[in-house]
Amino acid sequence: MATNNNRYIFLVDDEPIQNEMLKDYIAERFLYDIKIFDNGEEAIAQMHLHPEIVVLDYHLNSHKPDAQNGVDILKKIKEGYPETQVIMLSGQDTLQVAVDSMKYGAYDYIVKGETAFSRTENALNNVSELHRMRTINNGYKKTIVFLSVVIGLIVLLALYLNFFTNAFSHTSNVASII
Repeated sequence: MATNNNRYIFLVDDEPIQNEMLKDYIAERFLYDIKIFDNGEEAIAQMHLHPEIVVLDYHLNSHKPDAQNGVDILKKIKEGYPETQVIMLSGQDTLQVAVDSMKYGAYDYIVKGETAFSRTENALNNVSELHRMRTINNGYKKTIVFLSVVIGLIVLLALYLNFFTNAFSHTSNVASII
């Protein structure tokens, strides 16, 4: 997770109009800092910002013919930043691309079309809820560890005091006999 309080969404699509429309749609509904990229390599270079979500197209080579495709970028994101959720939003309505996307860790695969933005909104809501639940769960884990350490220290202190109390009373008993 990022050290600052910014929550980022990266939009990665080589179609500028698609990126701008999706950015406007998301900005109206969510409180994320949204960064736009027209290829995956630029997005990978900014992953140090730890985006919570990346919305990624499959074909990313209209401006850069040698650009990697979305599945290749997905693999790199998941390899280096497994906590980042990736939603594939692509014009590819082929089963193999969808299967590969899910196989390599995409949270969802959405085909561009009339309902794509509303489906993306639903996926973003689900990812946000997942992130919230993980954050709460991590807080509980830290609390349990802290309380376990405190209880352990209390037990050690009780044993320490009990040992010295017994040792002192044993020394007192020996002194009274003499």
